[in-house]
Amino acid sequence: MIDAIIFDFGDVFINLDKQATMDGLKDLGIPEWNEDLNQLNLQYEVGAISEADFLTGIQEHTNNAPIEKIAKAWNAILLDFPLYRLEFLQMLSQKYRLFLLSNTDAIHINTFEETTGSSFYSAFYQCFEKVYFSFEIGMRKPSPEIYSFVLDQNGLQAKHTLFIDDKKENTDAAKELGIQVWNLQVGKEDVIDLIDKKILQ
Repeated sequence: MIDAIIFDFGDVFINLDKQATMDGLKDLGIPEWNEDLNQLNLQYEVGAISEADFLTGIQEHTNNAPIEKIAKAWNAILLDFPLYRLEFLQMLSQKYRLFLLSNTDAIHINTFEETTGSSFYSAFYQCFEKVYFSFEIGMRKPSPEIYSFVLDQNGLQAKHTLFIDDKKENTDAAKELGIQVWNLQVGKEDVIDLIDKKILQ
């Protein structure tokens, strides 16, 4: 019996276009994503470096592109957040304990809030008992400690908790701890399919 659900954010609620960011960075002189950029991103996602350090770190890999253009390219990944998903979440919040657990950074969250407006993002956040962003808690998926942290902080039992994420490495890590999981297939499945999947029975 599931009594709590932990959701990912990107490509579960808000649609993403990862290629748009890569195309934007390519236009600024970065031919491909590399390990230096990956490490920079990982550091920023756990709040280990500032926004300024992150953006200037990317700038060093460009043709001296303006910071504003780098930020714009970085935010190109963010698409729409369909209203029907929020309405579905609001319905679920009447029956289950809900939590949000996202690997994300301050730039993306600030942009999401600015784009959707306070009434929308407030309604979204209010569906959850607690919202966990990697840059705020200093941990990121798929590290086992982040799942244990959420379970322990909220008195959740792994076997009665469902975790939904579009990345298999993240759901695999949660499953190792005994958490029920759904690895959502982007483009083929939607979070509202949860009811049809009978996982909550």
